[in-house]
Amino acid sequence: MKGLGTIFKRELMAYFATPVAYVFIVIFLVLNGIFTFYVGGFYERAQADLEPFFQFHPWLYMFLIPAISMRLWSEERKAGTLELLLTLPVSLAASVLGKFLAAWVFTAVALAGTFPIWLTVNYLGDPDNTVIVAGYLGSLLMAGGFLAIGSCISALTRNQVIAFVISFVICFAFNLSGFPMVIDVFSAWAPQVIVDTISSFSFLTHFNSILKGVIDIRDLIFFTTLIAFWLYANVLAIEVNKSN
Repeated sequence: MKGLGTIFKRELMAYFATPVAYVFIVIFLVLNGIFTFYVGGFYERAQADLEPFFQFHPWLYMFLIPAISMRLWSEERKAGTLELLLTLPVSLAASVLGKFLAAWVFTAVALAGTFPIWLTVNYLGDPDNTVIVAGYLGSLLMAGGFLAIGSCISALTRNQVIAFVISFVICFAFNLSGFPMVIDVFSAWAPQVIVDTISSFSFLTHFNSILKGVIDIRDLIFFTTLIAFWLYANVLAIEVNKSN
C-alpha cells in the first residue's frame, strides 16, 4: 500500500516523542510484576511456568490498550488534521493500517520489556519455553484484537475519553463472553450451540487455548479475522464521518 511505511514511521515516532509512552511502558511493566509475583502467587505455586504472568493479560489489556488506541483518530479529528491526512497521496486503508501497526509495535515493545520475568522463571526452574513462546504470541495477537477495536471506536468520536470508555466496554464484553460464570448462566437454559457461539467470541477462550502451548489454526483465524473486521470497520467509520 502506498504510503503505509510513511504513516507507520510517523505514528511510531510520535509515541516516543513524548513522556507518555515511557510512562505507559513503566505502568505496564510494574502492573505485570505486581500481578505475577504478588497477586498471582508466583513463588507460592512452586511451578516453573508463566501462567500467573499471562492469565492477567486479558484484564490488563482491557484497561491499557484503549488508553493507547483512543488517540489514534480522535486526536486527528479534534485537531482538524484528519482532512489534511486524507488529502495526502496515501490511501485511507494504508493510513488505518499504518496507525494500527504503529500502535501494535509499540505494544510489542512494552511486552518485550517483560523479558526479565521469562529469565527469572528459567533461573528458578526448567520451564517449557515452547509454551511460554506460545503465550507471548497469544498475548500479542490478543493485544492486536483490542487495538483494532479501539482504533475503530476512536474514528467515531473527537472525544478521547468517550473513545476510551466505549472501547473498554466492548473489550470487556469480549472478555466476559468466555468467563465461566457467564457460560454457566447461558448453559442453564440455552442450547449448547448458543453457548459455544458465545464462548467462541471470547478472547479468554482463544487465549487460554494458546497458553496450553498448542497453537490451533482456529485461534489464529479468530484473531486475524477479528483484527481485519475491525480495521475494515475503521475505514468505513472514517469514510462516513470524515465530513463531520
